[in-house]
Amino acid sequence: MTGSSSYERDRTYITTRITADGRDGYPVEPGRYRLVIARACPWANRSAIVRRLMGLEDVLSMGIAGPLHDERSWSFHLDPGGRDPVLGIERLEEAFHRREPGYPSGITVPAIVDIPTGRVVTNDFERITLDLGSEWAAHQRDGAPDLYPERWRDEIDDVADKVYRDINDGVYRCGFAGSQEAYDEAYRRLWERLDWLEERLGGRRYLVGDTVTEADIRLFPTLVRFDAVYHGHFKCNRQKLTELPALWGYARDLFQTPGFGDTIDFAQIKAHYYVVHHDINPTGIIPRGPDPGGWLSPHGREQLGGRPFGDGTPPALPPASERVPPPAPDAVARRG
Repeated sequence: MTGSSSYERDRTYITTRITADGRDGYPVEPGRYRLVIARACPWANRSAIVRRLMGLEDVLSMGIAGPLHDERSWSFHLDPGGRDPVLGIERLEEAFHRREPGYPSGITVPAIVDIPTGRVVTNDFERITLDLGSEWAAHQRDGAPDLYPERWRDEIDDVADKVYRDINDGVYRCGFAGSQEAYDEAYRRLWERLDWLEERLGGRRYLVGDTVTEADIRLFPTLVRFDAVYHGHFKCNRQKLTELPALWGYARDLFQTPGFGDTIDFAQIKAHYYVVHHDINPTGIIPRGPDPGGWLSPHGREQLGGRPFGDGTPPALPPASERVPPPAPDAVARRG
C-alpha cells in the first residue's frame, strides 16, 4: 500500500535472461531449465500459454506449484511427497535463496530455475514470454506462431501497457485497495478500459492485427478469472464478463484456441484466491459458481476473419502429465 492506501505491486524481479548466445551466463539448452508456474496465477498463466504455443514442452520442463501458499509463498503440495519431482524442493523459495541467500523480494511465479544448480535464473514475467517466443527459436515446433511481429510491436506494446496498468493490475488495485477513494479510482480506470476493449473488439477478432499476439496472451488470463474471482472477490462488479458481448465472445474464442483454455484449472484458481486471501475472505469458503460450461459455447467470432496462428499451426495436445480437466457444467448449481 502507499500513503493514499492504493495497492502498489512490487515489480522488483530477477532480470537475468536465458538467451541463444548466453550473454547473461545462461544459454538456451534443452533440458537444462525448469519453468515453475501455478495454475492459479495469471502472471504465470502467460508463460504456460507461450510454452504451449511454441511447442517447447520437450525442451523446457514445467513444475506446477499448488494453489495454496502461506507467508513463505508457493509450495509443491500437489506433488508426491510435497516436492517438485525434478528440483527436489518443497517450496519455490528454496530456489530463490540458492540464487541469493535471504532473497528480499517476492517469491513469485513464473520463475525459471537452472536445474543443475537449483537456482532461479529469472522471474521477470514480461521478459520470459518474449524470450520463449524469440530466444528459444531453434527449439520451437514447426508451425510455431510469431507472437510479437516486428510490424505490430509498437501497437502491441501500447495495448499491452494499457491492459497491464488498468486491467491486469487494475483488478488487484480494486481488490486490495485500502480506502474507498483508492478503490473508486481503480474501479473507474478498470471499467473505462474494459469499455474501451469492448468497443475495440466489437469489429476485430484480436487485439492487434489479425492473429494472436502477446497482447492477447496478456489480457486472456485476467478475463478467464474475471467472473470466477475478480467480479465478487475483488469487487469488480459493475458487470460480469458474460454481460459484455464482444469481450465474452473474444474470451471464449481464445479459450477454445489450443494453448489457451487447456492451461486453465478453475478449481485451482478459485482455491488460491478464496483461501489464501484471508483479509478479503476470512472464512476461506470457496464459492461453487459460476458454471464454467459456457466457456465451450459457440462464440461466432470466426466471422470477423483472422487466423489465430497466422501462417503457423495449432500446437499438439499437452503432455498427459500437464492436462487439466475441461470445464463442465456445475451439477450442484444446476440442481439449485
